[in-house]
Amino acid sequence: MATSPLKERKHRTDEIQPCLFEESLVAISENGQTIGTFSISVKWTCYAPEGRIEEKCYLVHARSKGTVDGVPCMTSITGYITNNLETVEQHVEESVRFREHPVETRTHVVKRQDQIFVRKTIIERDEEIHVNSSSYNCSLLQGLVSDSANLLVLRVMARRQTVPENAIFLSFDSDHHICTSTYSALGFQKQHVGKEEVDVFVIERAVHSTEGLPLNWQFCFLSDGHLSRRVQVGSPVIMLLQQVPILIETDEPDPHPVFGKIPLDWEEDVELFSQFLDRKEELQASHATYVRRHPELSNLLADFLQLLLLRKPDNVVTFAAEYFAPFSAQNPPCRSFQSSDKPSPFLSRV
Repeated sequence: MATSPLKERKHRTDEIQPCLFEESLVAISENGQTIGTFSISVKWTCYAPEGRIEEKCYLVHARSKGTVDGVPCMTSITGYITNNLETVEQHVEESVRFREHPVETRTHVVKRQDQIFVRKTIIERDEEIHVNSSSYNCSLLQGLVSDSANLLVLRVMARRQTVPENAIFLSFDSDHHICTSTYSALGFQKQHVGKEEVDVFVIERAVHSTEGLPLNWQFCFLSDGHLSRRVQVGSPVIMLLQQVPILIETDEPDPHPVFGKIPLDWEEDVELFSQFLDRKEELQASHATYVRRHPELSNLLADFLQLLLLRKPDNVVTFAAEYFAPFSAQNPPCRSFQSSDKPSPFLSRV
């Protein structure tokens, strides 16, 4: 069983970011009549439950509203999803407004520490007639994909235009009991959206309830993750996109320019060679002026060269460092060459 639809954290953020948008479809009956609407939105938000530090997560909201056989129906799903596609809280409301007997079902799922709590309430005529509560250990629900997380997972798969092999996850059935759900790719199809014909990628999701037959949905997506068609197998109602939206494109970084090395023969360039000669003469004149202004420089160098030829040291660099060390402003005054056998501070020690 799969544990997470996405792997690395960076990849999760990069793939989910283009999935943050709103969309709206219409509900069409089997005789072609518009009987309702269906909308989905995903956006960033801050989630701050009681006693916990505020954290950024995704707010997923879906809502369907319409009439079936003249009876108003409404379903609303609101979920807070982490960057790991884990559900930390979810609210589901379903209502069927019979004229004499309205029924409403509210289901609240919330994660607290290492437990997931589920509370289902059935309300008839504004009175609670049934309340069912249960809890699960989070360690037993690795890879749980709730109804709200499912909408985000589908968009990611649609943008990839592929479904992972053995895409089996834990989920909730219609009674909010733990079960399994599977995803499979049905390939590409043609679909008319408004006056245009577009290519869509089809994904099927099946929720295998512990009791009864599995529930199947087929989702058709445009290349950027917009939902163009949703069908629940066995239902006469179809959700359809009315107009092709402006497709969302991700910005790809421009490739780094590669500049070829241009050979430069400056000696053959009259202007560059002239500048070189001018600069050379300028430096030579500057050096000569400095030596004239500091006659002690010639005496100092002559003394050093004379001592060097007398000593003939094996390491000329170390000898020069020792010779000129007393002239350094960073060293305290001392007698030069106090001892011929004293270890030199300029030689490295092992």
